[in-house]
Amino acid sequence: MKIGLRILLGYFLILGLSAWLILNVVVEEIKPGVRATLEDTLIDTAQMLATLVADDVAAGRVADSDLMQRLQNYAQRSIDANISGIRKTSLDYRIYITDTKGIVIFDSDGMDVGQDYSSWNDVNRTLQGKYGARSTRSKATDETSSVMHVAAPIMEQGRIIGSLTVAKPISTINPFIYRSQRKILQRSAWLWLGSLLIGIGFSWWLNRTLRKLQSYATSVENGDKASLPDLGNNEIGSLGRALEAMRDKLEGKQYAEQLMHTMAHELKSPIASIQGSAELMREDMPAADRQHFLNNILEQNARQRQLIDKLLALVKLEKQQSLAHVHLVNIPRLLALVAEDAQPRLQARSLQLQQQIDATITSISGDELLLRQALGNLLDNAIAFAPAGSGISMQARLHINTDNRPSVQISISDQGPGIPDYALDKIFDRFYSLPRPDAAKSTGLGLPFVREVALLHGGSIKVENQASGGVVATFCLAT
Repeated sequence: MKIGLRILLGYFLILGLSAWLILNVVVEEIKPGVRATLEDTLIDTAQMLATLVADDVAAGRVADSDLMQRLQNYAQRSIDANISGIRKTSLDYRIYITDTKGIVIFDSDGMDVGQDYSSWNDVNRTLQGKYGARSTRSKATDETSSVMHVAAPIMEQGRIIGSLTVAKPISTINPFIYRSQRKILQRSAWLWLGSLLIGIGFSWWLNRTLRKLQSYATSVENGDKASLPDLGNNEIGSLGRALEAMRDKLEGKQYAEQLMHTMAHELKSPIASIQGSAELMREDMPAADRQHFLNNILEQNARQRQLIDKLLALVKLEKQQSLAHVHLVNIPRLLALVAEDAQPRLQARSLQLQQQIDATITSISGDELLLRQALGNLLDNAIAFAPAGSGISMQARLHINTDNRPSVQISISDQGPGIPDYALDKIFDRFYSLPRPDAAKSTGLGLPFVREVALLHGGSIKVENQASGGVVATFCLAT
């Protein structure tokens, strides 16, 4: 499992558990909180009413009291109130009064006058001078039918002469509880969704950055041209830059050691030839022999200079991870310039260059100078191995790759002897070269140079024998 997905799943797990815990606590605390508020209101109401009816209860005129009559008529009043979006159409208080024995002497609903309520907690505890309250279901099997009762003592000269209870169905506050729970759940859902989107965004960013770094590391491992991508100014970016610096140091050290070894090996032969010719020239010899050895020194010196120049150009390309100068390169014009550069060598060997360019090909993005040098190297090889008086073909066509991406393929073919089987996997090695028909020795740096140019342009180079004879070099460029 990818690290980004692991982090995302861990984030969701923590978020889900936290949300569940918070919602569970908050939602479950709403009911007791609202009920406690209701009980507090009932306490105040009971205490106030107990004070108002104290004189009538003490005088024994409960049945004839105007106040009691008004309390009796209280429940018959009609209202229509909108409380924060919840409609209230009825009054829900029930008020009853008991004497010191717990016998109901007044009931605003007119139901239980004369009933013994001394066993109910609200009455019993209040008559004992304690706080009395109870919650009782009006229907034993219905949890929503609970009614809260809160009592207050009726006092005369410091003694309890009765109790007054105010009752209210808990179901009347349920709409407010459900509305609060619904709002909390809705807003929690939006909060969870927002956190989810933030988590997905963070995971996407982390995965994208890590994929960039992983792709770069894979390219380095495969030896491909790769520049460190923009990873941002963060810990991952610092890690990428550290890897890039480590890569440069390791590759630089290894490359320098390999370069010095191969260069020393390749320079041994011309140096030995120059030294031998110089030593022989110390002796007296005919002018013709002296001129021969002098020409040999000049030729070997030129060979060394050519070797060093081409090697420096190759080294520069091999250390380059991307093109420094990118412009639109017109393919027909580029091939015309390559052909023009090769005209002297073509004429010297009486070779005919045939060009065929697909009419749909126009321009690509790249470095024209490097492309010109690379194609020139391929054409030079074809000229060197083509039989005198034969033909060389240079074609350019549009090709659709397996991933449906178009590319330009430039192929140069000759009618020469072809590449021996033993050399097919060595021709791109630095300093490796095959004997030429004219006995001239190349530097062995041409094809490695071509390969580096192709890689810098996101393309490839393939050299293979043709079934009909000769060699075809296919230079592929991404459009």
